[in-house]
Amino acid sequence: MIGLLEGTLIYKQAPDLMMKVQGVGYELQAPMSTFYNLPECGAELVLYTHLLVREDAHTLYAFHSTEDRSLFRILLKVNGVGAKMALAILSGMDTKGFRFCIENGDVDSLIRLPGVGRKTAERLVIELRDRLSSISVSDGVAGSASSAVELGPREEAITALIALGYKGPEATRMVKQVESDTESSEELIRLALKTSLRQ
Repeated sequence: MIGLLEGTLIYKQAPDLMMKVQGVGYELQAPMSTFYNLPECGAELVLYTHLLVREDAHTLYAFHSTEDRSLFRILLKVNGVGAKMALAILSGMDTKGFRFCIENGDVDSLIRLPGVGRKTAERLVIELRDRLSSISVSDGVAGSASSAVELGPREEAITALIALGYKGPEATRMVKQVESDTESSEELIRLALKTSLRQ
């Protein structure tokens, strides 16, 4: 099991990134909670990882903190929740907010997350109510947030939201609703997700 990588950030476009570790490039997928904390490409960083092995693929997932990785692993144990949905949940809601929803049975907030229907939300509440106490305090060590440059920030934000499970028109609408002059795609995604959760 690969549990941690320390190296140089080579590429990032949510939800994908690449790290170079001792001459080897590792392709990873990460939630937006991790992308918010990534440094600029070329910088050194440490990410906690989870290797998911299937018959058709070996996929490495990266997290800014052990807290996020623990929640990801717990989510994978819930019936009907796969890695893509787990990433979407971590992207749309921080661990503290998710824990609050579970402990208070807030199904309405959970169904605003991409790919989470009412039945899945209710299952999350039932199955996770007693499991979340095992999540440790966050101790992520990655650098500060910055934007990628291959696409414009709004186009990159839309692309990332689509990759997280939103439909194209919905992702476009979410980003258009954000009233911000920021040039950071990560900030646009953060604001778009917050706006969506309030509606």
